Amino acid sequence: MFIRPLKLTQHVDVQGSENATTLVLLHSLGTDLHLWDLQMPRLSERYRVVRLDIRGHGLSAVDALPFSMSDLADDVVAALDHLHINEFYVAGVSIGGTIAQWIGFKIPKRVQGMIIVDTALVNAAPPSLWRARAEDVFHHGVEHLEMGILSKWVTPKFIDSPYAEGMKQMLRRTSVEAFAGCSYAIADTDLTDMNIPGVRAVVVRGSEDQLTPPDYAQRLADKRNAQLHTLPGAAHLPNYEQPEALTDEIISFIDNKNTH
Repeated sequence: MFIRPLKLTQHVDVQGSENATTLVLLHSLGTDLHLWDLQMPRLSERYRVVRLDIRGHGLSAVDALPFSMSDLADDVVAALDHLHINEFYVAGVSIGGTIAQWIGFKIPKRVQGMIIVDTALVNAAPPSLWRARAEDVFHHGVEHLEMGILSKWVTPKFIDSPYAEGMKQMLRRTSVEAFAGCSYAIADTDLTDMNIPGVRAVVVRGSEDQLTPPDYAQRLADKRNAQLHTLPGAAHLPNYEQPEALTDEIISFIDNKNTH
């Protein structure tokens, strides 16, 4: 469906029983809500699942104005308000995990738990790199970066798979304004001092993730009073490469209310 709870039109997909626990799924930079396709059959059987294309990704709109990570979180909260969803779990991959934490910070009483995947308190790459990438994309587009990006998203043995090709197509469909804008937002993000008391969390990291070093993931887990779980054989975006293991992590966290 398409909604416009704020100034920009958002693309949202809702599946599962209205009476079930709500789970919000947030994708990564340069992909879209289809990143979660392989998780949907099992998750939508158990939960009311809300997937969104974040600003300028997939079929969601973007404008030329700068935006922050806080703005991206406001987009999600506005969509949930529009759908009359009060309490929910949220799972996010990469930038989606950062947005999830911002949502937990803004409305902690409504967030029942956070599943934070391949994310850190502060990005391992320096802000100058992200700002340079934003300028590069503004002037030259995204396509010339795609193989370098894809090689970090998945492991070498997966890079020729149909799913990796699908991720490449998602990247090509991401608007310049969105990719560059998110790059600037990442450069400006440091959640080291962001406290989210009372919100349960689990941190998940792919064992082969080159973009989220183990110590960065551990610092995030420590900050969120969360366990750090590792997905063997997964790189930065585990959704297609280790789909069942990622789904298991989400279900285990939600169904075991005592998990930190």
